[in-house]
Amino acid sequence: MRSGQGRLPALVGGGTLKRAVKLMQEQTYLLEMTDVCKQFPGVMALNNAKLHLRAGSVHALMGENGAGKSTLMKCLFGIYKKDAGSIRLEGREVDFTNPRHALDNGVAMVHQELNQVLRRNVMENVWLGRFPMKFGFVDGRRMYQETKRIFETLGISVDPRVIIGKLSVSQRQMVEIAKAVSYNAKILVLDEPTSSLTENEVEHLFSIIEKLTKQGVGIIYISHKMDEILRISDEVTIMRDGQWIATRPANELDNSEIIRLMVNRDLTQRFPEKHNTPGGVLMEVKNVSGKYEPACHNVSFELRRGEVLGVAGLVGSRRTELLNTLFGYFTRGEGEVLVEGRPIENRTPQEARRNGFSLITEERRATGLFPMMNIVFNSTIANVRKYGALLLSGRRMSRDTKWVIDSIRVKTPSERTAIRSLSGGNQQKVIIGRWLLTNPEILLLDEPTRGIDVGAKFEIYQLILKLAEEGKGILMVSSEMPELIGICDRILVMSNGRLAGIVERGRDFGGVQGEQETILALAAKYV
Repeated sequence: MRSGQGRLPALVGGGTLKRAVKLMQEQTYLLEMTDVCKQFPGVMALNNAKLHLRAGSVHALMGENGAGKSTLMKCLFGIYKKDAGSIRLEGREVDFTNPRHALDNGVAMVHQELNQVLRRNVMENVWLGRFPMKFGFVDGRRMYQETKRIFETLGISVDPRVIIGKLSVSQRQMVEIAKAVSYNAKILVLDEPTSSLTENEVEHLFSIIEKLTKQGVGIIYISHKMDEILRISDEVTIMRDGQWIATRPANELDNSEIIRLMVNRDLTQRFPEKHNTPGGVLMEVKNVSGKYEPACHNVSFELRRGEVLGVAGLVGSRRTELLNTLFGYFTRGEGEVLVEGRPIENRTPQEARRNGFSLITEERRATGLFPMMNIVFNSTIANVRKYGALLLSGRRMSRDTKWVIDSIRVKTPSERTAIRSLSGGNQQKVIIGRWLLTNPEILLLDEPTRGIDVGAKFEIYQLILKLAEEGKGILMVSSEMPELIGICDRILVMSNGRLAGIVERGRDFGGVQGEQETILALAAKYV
């Protein structure tokens, strides 16, 4: 019962609740996707995939990167046109031709990679394409009031008038969820919704999900975080290689069984064995501060050869700002950086690259990919001068791209495939491969496994540790505490732009739990 201008009568309409009760009583499904097929050039992305969703339930969708999860949801949402199969909404056959068609029929989707107009304000992003009008003009006052009311209902503390590009990734994520809810959707698809959220924000999201399901909304929840899945889901569907593998009640599953169904093998180790041995000092960072806010302040540490140095901290701790300052993307205001005792400036990313640095950015889509270009372009762009001056050597570019695909196990039909056609995990592998081709000595990794499945994560962990064994220095930001503890040698903890402390792995903190408590206490030191 969506109103013409997108009003939200309560949280969702009362008619939605009555409809949900009726559907449950009849033991029917809100959504039935059956035998859905989708083929792209050279690859069968979906092969008789299926998913059945009950009203008022959370249905998790899991699988390795490239398993077809996002493709299936894009077929539902009208981004892709399915080649075969059936999609029924409340018993009615539907075939949405575009996302707006899906939204008008009560199906909303929050994508893993946010697609927002960063130079416009929050409320304009929420109501884009459906602005409330008055006398032929946009009714800004009503738009503000509607946005503020929705945010208050959902407990979101964001000023509707602020430019959205000034918000953190986590705040932008919550705005996108509020936008989806504003459509008064019957079905809400959440694709990796917690990848950028803190623990408190995750709890907030879960409370929103609980409110929605109580109103009869069906939630499709895509995530690689198994603990979350088992906590909030009613049912779990697992896909592999574009095919449906199993649908089980969540209370009948555990982590080991989910992994076995996802990868068709037992994964007894979550992290590879560490064989790297940190050596002499490779980089010294002395009292480094950024020139412009938000910035890091007076940060000092050493990075050794063959070391994986983790960077922990809460959202707003300026972990990303630290990496961007070291790489020359942000201007350094004060301090000194020495590599093997030699002072370096890194005034620009180009200069940083010449000094042996590489940076894997947090936001793959915004700052890491050239989505319209193929894998060859995305693999070789950071090293393009190697292939010639006026005329580039296609043979050498193809050879290096093949090395990226083979060495990092990128799943792709061809090196000429557009990178936007790959899964998020395979896109991330290409970006990592791109920077490895520059032969860096210092790798700055900002959330390198964000949105990647457990199998692909293991492969990236192996790659990171292999690089450390070769004597590279690695500085890695991660929001996942087990990841930091699992593969890092030391963990640098940031708090509100300042270095709060460095946790030496292997010391007696009372086991892993003690290490986590120590890191969290340091992260809150200057908040």
